[in-house]
Amino acid sequence: MRRTTRHPVEGANSLWHVYKTVPFWKVVKNFIVIQLARYTPFLGMKNWLYRTFLHMKVGKHTSFALMVMPDVMFPEKISVGMNTVIGYNTTILAHEYLIREYRLGEVIIGDEVLIGANSTILPGLTIGDGAIVSAGTLVHKDVPEGAFVGGNPMKVIYTKEEMLERDQQTSI
Repeated sequence: MRRTTRHPVEGANSLWHVYKTVPFWKVVKNFIVIQLARYTPFLGMKNWLYRTFLHMKVGKHTSFALMVMPDVMFPEKISVGMNTVIGYNTTILAHEYLIREYRLGEVIIGDEVLIGANSTILPGLTIGDGAIVSAGTLVHKDVPEGAFVGGNPMKVIYTKEEMLERDQQTSI
């Protein structure tokens, strides 16, 4: 279940109300910082940019691959744990603008999570510690700790217990 706060709008669709919900210059600054971070090959610099200018919580040794796109309007609602890898061209959203409302939600990504390339993470979700998200996944609900998930829509492929069992079998 996604945890988002709903904000109804009247008249035009909610995206037409965007600068009533988030300041224009904040979006401009965030866009510039995100574009710098998307193209820099220096992992430490990316994390510094995200922490310093976007107020994201980013754990030690976390790696954002090239072209990762954090939420441009509400990046401060994104938290990523330690030693996590966010794959190439992944999008992490903390907002969604719909016809009659917009929604905001925290995104919490745990420690030692692997998110494959070209994945999309929707607002209001938690991805548990040690989880693996397959490339190209639409993460539309919480991911349990240690699970291996994938697909569109996302499905649990292996639970934490099944992953531990697989690891034990391959080490024999």
